[in-house]
Amino acid sequence: MAISWDSRSGLVGNCVVVTGAAGGIGAPIARGFAEAGAKVLLVDRPGPALDEAHASLSGDGHKTFAADVSKIAEHHLIFEAAESIAPFIAMVHCAAVLRRRATVDEVTEEDWDLQIDVNLKSTFFLNRTARDAFRSKSRKGSIVNFSSQGWWSGGFGGSVVYAASKGGVVSMTKGLARSFAKDGVRVNSLSPGGVDTPMMWSDTSQEAMAKFVEMIPMGRLADPNEMVGGAIFLASEASSYMTGTVLNISGGQLMY
Repeated sequence: MAISWDSRSGLVGNCVVVTGAAGGIGAPIARGFAEAGAKVLLVDRPGPALDEAHASLSGDGHKTFAADVSKIAEHHLIFEAAESIAPFIAMVHCAAVLRRRATVDEVTEEDWDLQIDVNLKSTFFLNRTARDAFRSKSRKGSIVNFSSQGWWSGGFGGSVVYAASKGGVVSMTKGLARSFAKDGVRVNSLSPGGVDTPMMWSDTSQEAMAKFVEMIPMGRLADPNEMVGGAIFLASEASSYMTGTVLNISGGQLMY
């Protein structure tokens, strides 16, 4: 089997779905896939941020799809829209929500339900529906689920629920990778460390952030664009023999 080591391998002219595409990480990833020659379906809640992310993409043929990923019954519509653009070959699932609290004692049942529903439950059903879309076309495909280094650290203070949801994403990614392999569908996870995004800074003081950065050997937060290469690698045929993998991008903060 001949392998092209171009990182765009298998992407050019095909459709990649990016969820959370208006977000701090999702928007750069959508731009990266467009620059790699893919046709991108940008999925996020409706609003100016989604339109701006779409307008920032190079090339043509890209589209937006306004959706709330927690609405499981509507997931199939995402992949129907993707297939209408170009052959759907990969999904990068960035959509997530963080409800940060100062301590675990401040976490409410609503906080728990929101983060588990969006970050974990939706990921399972979205992955399964993506698999069905690939299988309906007898086509191989790649799924990249964004996790967080919190899956390993357990999170800090009131972010424990978010970390638990992302730990579930890692575990689920491994199980789905094993289940979907017979269909030629690979499932991997990308685990960012601290990334300089509005979500990272939400309800966080300068002092708390400085203490967090002290734990990073590289001494800084990541630029969101530093997540793009890993996502393209896992989505492309350059990683064709990888499934069930967790790719850690954390500036050395998490080593295992």
